[in-house]
Amino acid sequence: MKVYPYRRLTGNVSWRVDKAQLKVEGEPWEDVESKYVSTVERVVALGPDEDRPDWTQARLHLSAVLPAKAMDPTGPWQDVEVVAVLTERATNTRTAVELSPVSDDGRTRTAELHVHRCDLLDRASLALHVVATVDGVAGRVIATADAEWFVDVIEATPSLARELDVKMVGFASGAGRLQRFKEAPWVVDTTGRIPVVRVNTDFDGLGDLIGADGGNGAEKTVREVLLAQMCSEVWTAVFHSAVGDLEIEDDGTPLFPHGWQGDVLREMLPDMYPDREPEDALREVHAARTGASATGWGELQSRIHFAASRRAGVPRALSTTIRDLERLTQGDDA
Repeated sequence: MKVYPYRRLTGNVSWRVDKAQLKVEGEPWEDVESKYVSTVERVVALGPDEDRPDWTQARLHLSAVLPAKAMDPTGPWQDVEVVAVLTERATNTRTAVELSPVSDDGRTRTAELHVHRCDLLDRASLALHVVATVDGVAGRVIATADAEWFVDVIEATPSLARELDVKMVGFASGAGRLQRFKEAPWVVDTTGRIPVVRVNTDFDGLGDLIGADGGNGAEKTVREVLLAQMCSEVWTAVFHSAVGDLEIEDDGTPLFPHGWQGDVLREMLPDMYPDREPEDALREVHAARTGASATGWGELQSRIHFAASRRAGVPRALSTTIRDLERLTQGDDA
C-alpha cells in the first residue's frame, strides 16, 4: 500500500504498442507481423523465428491517451509529460523515451522507442509513467499505467505464460530459508519481479511425477489433479500479494498496481464479483482488507478460493479425474 503526499491523477491512462519494426545491419526497417505483437497479452515477441532474420535493432511505436483532467489548466498539475521506460534486469538495461503530443488538447501522445538487440537477454518490461510539476516540485510521478507491456527476445510467440516461473529444488539441502519448509511439496514466492513456484524435489516421488510426460493412466490422473491444486495455491498467493501492493489515493480510492499484480487482480476480480466493474470490485476488496466493509476479510476468502480454483482449472481437473478413476476401476473389475 502506497500513500503519496501530493495529488495523483486518477482515471485510466490507456496506451499500447501500435507496431514494431526490426532492422538488420545494412538493411531498411521492416514491420513485424501482427502475429508477433499481442495487444491482449501485451507482449512483443522478437525471439528467433525461421520467418524472421537476425536483427540488430528494434523500433516500437507507442501511443497513449491521458484522462482529460490531466490537461486541465486549472488543475494541480503543470508541465505534464508522459514517459515510457523499458527495463531489463538481466542486463541492467534501462531505456526511456518521452511521448510527444499529437492532438490539440495534448491528451494523445506518441513516441518511437529504439532497442538494441545486444542490450536484451530475456524479457524486458515496458511501463508508462505520467510526470508533472506538483506544488512547485518538478518530476513527480502522478500516475503509472496499470498495464505493462513486455518485449521478449527469447520466444517467438507472444504469451504471458512465462510470467510464472517454476523451479525444481531440494528443500532439505537447499538454502536455509527453504529448509524450514522441507516437509512441504512446494512453496510460492511472490517477493520478486515475477511469482516463483519452488517444487521440493526432496519430497519423495514428487519431482518425477510432475516432470513426467507420459506414465500410466493412474499417474497421469494424479499429475493433473496435483498441478491444478498447485496452480490454485499459486493464484491464491499472488492475489494476496497483489492486494498488499495497492496504491491509495488521497480520498481512499485504491488503484490497480502495475505489472503482474495488476494482471492477477483483473483476472480474478470478475470471478469474485461477476456483477461489478473491476474498479468497484477492487474497492470492495480493499474495504474488506482494511475492516471498512461489513462482510469482512474472512467472508472474502471464499470468493478468493473460488476464483483461484476456477483460474487453475480445478473443477475441470477434478471432474476428469473422477471419470478416469471410474474407468480404471471398471477396467480392474473386468
